[in-house]
Amino acid sequence: MMTLMRPTRRRRYIPGGALSKYLLRLFVTGASSRTGTAIANLRRICEQELEGQYDLEIIDVLQFPELAEDEKILATPTLIKSLPLPLRRVIGDLSDKEKVLLGLEVHLERSGDAGNAGAAQ
Repeated sequence: MMTLMRPTRRRRYIPGGALSKYLLRLFVTGASSRTGTAIANLRRICEQELEGQYDLEIIDVLQFPELAEDEKILATPTLIKSLPLPLRRVIGDLSDKEKVLLGLEVHLERSGDAGNAGAAQ
C-alpha cells in the first residue's frame, strides 16, 4: 500500500539555508498503478541524479483539490520544480529519464549547455 505525503506549508528559500537545492511537488490522483509508477520513477531519478539535494512532496489532488487548483493542475501525474528557478512542469508517468531531466533542467545546469532550454513548459 502506498502512502501519500501530506502537503506542508510553503517554505521560503533562504540562500545557504537548510532547504535542498531542488524543491519538487508531484501531483497525483489516488493510489492507482499510474501513481505508483510515477512515484517510483521520480524517486529513482532523484536518487540517481540529484543525490539527496532535493525535497519531494507528493500531493493527492483528490485529498487536496485546493492545492491542485492553486497550481492549475489539469492532468496527473504532474511534477512541478519550484527551485531552482525557473519553475518547470513535467506531465506524465516520468518513465523517460532523459525527458524528465531535460524538463527539470538538471543536465543543462551541470553541463552549462543552454541550447536545449526550451523543452519544458
